[in-house]
Amino acid sequence: MSGYRHEHLPPAVSRRMDPAMFLGRFDGQSKLLVRALLCGSSGAHRALEVFHRQQRANPDMSLSNFIETLCQDEVCGPDRTGQPLTVGPLVWLFTALLKKNLLSFIHLVYFSLPCPPVLHLLKCLSQDPHRTPWMTAMIRQLERNLEVHNEEPLYTPHCGQRLKELSQRLVGSDETGGWAKCFSRQTSECERASGSSELRTQRKRKGSFLALDSDSEDTGQESKRIKVEVCGSESLDDEEKSATTELSGRLGNDAPAETPAEERTPAAAESPSDVLPEHIKVSVLQIKELLESQTEWDQSSMEMFEVLNDCDPGQVELLCSMLRFPDLPEQTLPKLCSSILAPSFDFSYSTAATLIKSLLLQKILSLSEPASRCLVTAGTSLCSRYPRPMCHALIGPVLEEKTIGNPQAELLNRLVESCLDSHYRLLVLQMTFKMTWSEAVLSIIHSLLDSKLDLSEELFTQFTGQLVSQGPKFTKSVKFAKMMLTVLTKYNSHVTAEHKQSLHSCLMVNETFLKKSLQAALKRITNS
Repeated sequence: MSGYRHEHLPPAVSRRMDPAMFLGRFDGQSKLLVRALLCGSSGAHRALEVFHRQQRANPDMSLSNFIETLCQDEVCGPDRTGQPLTVGPLVWLFTALLKKNLLSFIHLVYFSLPCPPVLHLLKCLSQDPHRTPWMTAMIRQLERNLEVHNEEPLYTPHCGQRLKELSQRLVGSDETGGWAKCFSRQTSECERASGSSELRTQRKRKGSFLALDSDSEDTGQESKRIKVEVCGSESLDDEEKSATTELSGRLGNDAPAETPAEERTPAAAESPSDVLPEHIKVSVLQIKELLESQTEWDQSSMEMFEVLNDCDPGQVELLCSMLRFPDLPEQTLPKLCSSILAPSFDFSYSTAATLIKSLLLQKILSLSEPASRCLVTAGTSLCSRYPRPMCHALIGPVLEEKTIGNPQAELLNRLVESCLDSHYRLLVLQMTFKMTWSEAVLSIIHSLLDSKLDLSEELFTQFTGQLVSQGPKFTKSVKFAKMMLTVLTKYNSHVTAEHKQSLHSCLMVNETFLKKSLQAALKRITNS
């Protein structure tokens, strides 16, 4: 499409069509997308949700027909009486907000679309006589994302000139550093780029963001990037007018107050999600929609979590935070765990530990009654598949909490007995040597000892040392006395003369009804 011409033609549609008029041009699936794009400032994300639902229903679907219809020629009516009719693509007839939502939607899904149709649509929009500076910037950004060599800056020459004027007013008429220097240099580059297409093709492609030279450290930090905001609801022109009016009012004062340091920081800090690649951001939206829905999960639902295989540990932690895993209802946990434990997933230790901590830790710590079936199912499934991360990310932190009670102890005992082999049970026992014991911890240790652990001489010596050092706090504890009785009966072959002397002093202060039984069991141990 090289360009569009002015012609004298039969009666034409208005420059801005009624949505009901152009919906008839689209097929069924495309109509749903257009209707979503019409949903005000949230249109782009509504369209993304519709697109994902359509993909789940038909994995082979594409947006080719949708884009082709957008680029079809339509006869457009003049803006004012006396002007000739024009022929242009249907997308020209969209309202400014609808075109903005369309570009935002394309920005969210461009990586999954064939390149030629997207470039065709961008070319149509770039020739729109009513395009806004925001549209121009987004079109150029998308062309860069698609690796089209577009060296023109994201802003227009007019915008660059206005920003240059504002920066000169900020730094004073006799100084032209910082922002003024940046835009002075970039404006001249823009003029050279538009004056010679041959020279433009020979230059190396520049990055999407400009390195800014600043007079001060604060200004340099504020000027790191020029960022295109996808979801803003006002055009750049309106923002420029508002900023100009506000700045003019402030600069008109004879003695303006000095701006505090905290007010010189960027108005809108970069969101943590900005560090995620685009395809992970899209997957986050899909998973969030799935978690909030009440529908049954199918194979395609489970495939959404494959994005976890593409994440490094930091990205997994951020993803868990964005999806609010700690706040998920417990009835969702079995389905979620079933999905992430599919054979196609094989998480690293750090990824598994992050998932376990996000999904289970807060829920278990907050228990005030026995764990629900859903929580037990989720815990046992994760513990069976990833026992080592489970020990370090869940069992250890829970045991270290001083406020845990019977609900936590019962659940941990269940996990230890049903999911951990002897190697990891020894690991849990060693963890207890580094913490202050409580009644709940005693029940875990007792359960571990009942499973007849294969203790080495060194490990048994460390354990008896813990019994002696922490025993005085439990002189009236029946749990401690029962645990001691298990040690003296099931592990009597490990007890040396030195151990016997230490344990005897420990039993002397015991005040429970089991004291005589403990002393008798100790006497029966003979050292060879």
